[in-house]
Amino acid sequence: MKFSQLNEYADGNILAGVVEATGHIVINNPERHNAVSMAMYQAAAEQVNAMASDDEVRLLMIRGAGGKAFASGADISKFEKERNSEEQVAAYQAATAKFYSSVFNFPKPTIAYIQGYCIGGGMALAVACDLRICEDKSRFAVPAAKLGLGYGFEGVSRLNALVGPAMVKEIFFTARQFSAQEAYDMGLVNRVLPAHMLAAYAADYSRRIAENAPMTMGSIKAITQDLQKPSTERDLDKLAEMVKACFDSEDYIEGRRAFMEKRKPQFKGR
Repeated sequence: MKFSQLNEYADGNILAGVVEATGHIVINNPERHNAVSMAMYQAAAEQVNAMASDDEVRLLMIRGAGGKAFASGADISKFEKERNSEEQVAAYQAATAKFYSSVFNFPKPTIAYIQGYCIGGGMALAVACDLRICEDKSRFAVPAAKLGLGYGFEGVSRLNALVGPAMVKEIFFTARQFSAQEAYDMGLVNRVLPAHMLAAYAADYSRRIAENAPMTMGSIKAITQDLQKPSTERDLDKLAEMVKACFDSEDYIEGRRAFMEKRKPQFKGR
């Protein structure tokens, strides 16, 4: 995937677009290890929300430019300008939460494509995705305790759902960097690849997902999202309707016919 195929937002620090059914968000601030400013958070959230309702988009992939970092979190150089008062902190927190929530609640599969460092807000972004693939040289950390930062319930809850409370505490209490192998062992990432294999693997991953039935994937995503909610907040009727809709769909007919005819199905998402 060539970045020239994508459109520029936030003064070029966010790239976004759709290429062969895959929506792309690229954090394009490599000289600062893809640190993210408030304007970048806002632009990225807007583009994610636009792709959520685009029928052409079958999945979303998020990555950082430059090959040295997925994202290194908030741009600390802008803290004095963007986070030096209670009101500014609240506005900044709202912008970051909106972006992470737009990714977490994206109704289609999402993939974090991780090269190099995945630090702080980068970790929050990665755990908001459904799947995480990384190179074997990637490094992960949440250095909030070294900066005196607070970390909200939603971000901790999403990380906890992946690695469990004991590892959440180790990640935050030590604030140290974890290797790609450690991230895999704790359940933080799905796959670890040699750097030279990551791009090809991600392309094949995306193709496989894009070829599958959108309504089936949407129902599975909705169910797994609700599993992270208290039982009193789960909409079981809505989830049951989504499952029923799969069986009532044209895609279910196409899937059966393709299986019998020993050909690849052509799903339409209806």
